[in-house]
Amino acid sequence: MTARPILFSAPMIRALLDGRKTQTRRIVKPQPEKRHVCGVDPMLGFKKRGSRDLWLYPNAKQEVLATCPYGQPGDTLWVRETWRELEYPTMSTTHEYRATSRDSENHKWRPSIYMPRWVSRITLVISSVRVQRLQEISEADARAEGAPLELRLLDSVRLGATASHTGGFERLWESIYGPDSWDANPWVWALTFEVIRKNVDKVTA
Repeated sequence: MTARPILFSAPMIRALLDGRKTQTRRIVKPQPEKRHVCGVDPMLGFKKRGSRDLWLYPNAKQEVLATCPYGQPGDTLWVRETWRELEYPTMSTTHEYRATSRDSENHKWRPSIYMPRWVSRITLVISSVRVQRLQEISEADARAEGAPLELRLLDSVRLGATASHTGGFERLWESIYGPDSWDANPWVWALTFEVIRKNVDKVTA
C-alpha cells in the first residue's frame, strides 16, 4: 500500500471532516490528445510515466487507470492543509489547522504545500479510480464532492431554474481553476475514498 500527499482548500477540509466529501477530481496532466487513424475512430493518447505513450480508443478508458498518479484502490492519501506551530504548545498538541481554527486571520500560517507528513490529521483510503470528462459528473457524484446546492452558471439567468449539487460543483471548479475551466471539459481523475481522521502513519502502521 502506497501513501501519497494531496492538497485541499479549507472549505474542502471542513467538508472532509463533516463527512460531506468522499470524492475528488483532479485534472489529468498532460491532457490526452486525439490521433486519427485511417478507418477507425479517433484514439486518445495518455502519457505513461517511464514508458512510451499509451494510446487507446475512447471506450477503452479502463486501460489507462494504472497510470493514475494518485494511486490505486487500497492506496492512501495524506491530506496537506494550511497549518502552523503553536506559539504555546500544550501537552496534547504542538500545532493547529487554519480550516478549523478560530484564529483564521493569523499571519503565521504555513502554506499547505509545506506541511510535513507527521503533521497531517486526515487520511484518505482510495476505494475506486475512474478517468472521465469533467462534465460527466452526476448529481450524486457532485454531492459526494462536497459541493453545495447552487444554480448552474447558465441557469443563473433562467427563470424557474433550480439549484443542484452539480451547479455548486461547477461554480466550485471555476473558483479554483478560473473562468471557462468548466467549459473546457478536461479529462479528470475521479477518486472515491474513505475518510479517516488520523495521521497516515497511524492508519498504515
